[in-house]
Amino acid sequence: MSLENTLDESTIESFRQDGVVLIKGLFNDWVDTIRAGIERNMREPGPYAAENLKEGEQGRFFDDYCNWTRIPEFEQVIRQSEAAAVAARLMGSSGVQVFHDHVLVKEPGTSKATPWHQDSPYYFVEGKQTVSFWSPVDTVKEASLRCVAGSHRWKKPVLPTRWLAETGFYPDSDDYMPVPDPDKEGMPIMEWQMEPGDAVAFDFRTLHGARGNESAQRRRAFSLRLVGDDARYISRPGPTSPPFPGHDMVDGQVLREDWFPRVY
Repeated sequence: MSLENTLDESTIESFRQDGVVLIKGLFNDWVDTIRAGIERNMREPGPYAAENLKEGEQGRFFDDYCNWTRIPEFEQVIRQSEAAAVAARLMGSSGVQVFHDHVLVKEPGTSKATPWHQDSPYYFVEGKQTVSFWSPVDTVKEASLRCVAGSHRWKKPVLPTRWLAETGFYPDSDDYMPVPDPDKEGMPIMEWQMEPGDAVAFDFRTLHGARGNESAQRRRAFSLRLVGDDARYISRPGPTSPPFPGHDMVDGQVLREDWFPRVY
């Protein structure tokens, strides 16, 4: 039986209330394909590829996004896996569009944590029907993704920052709350030990970060961002990430399907 049909109502309700759930085995049949795509991505990085460590910091923290149209392994996973169907059930949406893919790799001995952030403020899309899947292709114990339960329902978004420079992403920060410290502030943090093919599903507005990788093995993760029926373009006070130059969309418009195809 497919995962789409076995998602129980308690899981869907947890996603609504907490903004995050673990979906065991979502990409089980695609782990080798995703691994091959990540290796291709690292050999042939795209224009947005970044190395996220300052001089003197140990290890390697590579990330890149918006490559699925040129990396056939990623396109195969997006179009043929159950991810879009599961996303539709979690979001309560009749349709699903691709927003973008994202690869994040922390090599062994990379102590730098992924900073706490919400994805939504970086994006030019708003809506309550959004979901990101974060799926490792290596066993994850120490370097897990961490999400703050309920943060997708906060009244004010968290200030987006540049990961390497640690500066504000937009010129006016008054519309945003400062980046919190969930550990010090005692917020409800959800994280899991994960096996290859498992996926954390979270709302674009959910505050999340990730531990450094102090283990002796790589931590390669594939993320897939999807949107549902109520997602609309919204302009931001500066260039977004990803920027998608030349998109020509206007506020309130459904994302153009020739760039963001419907996959469910």
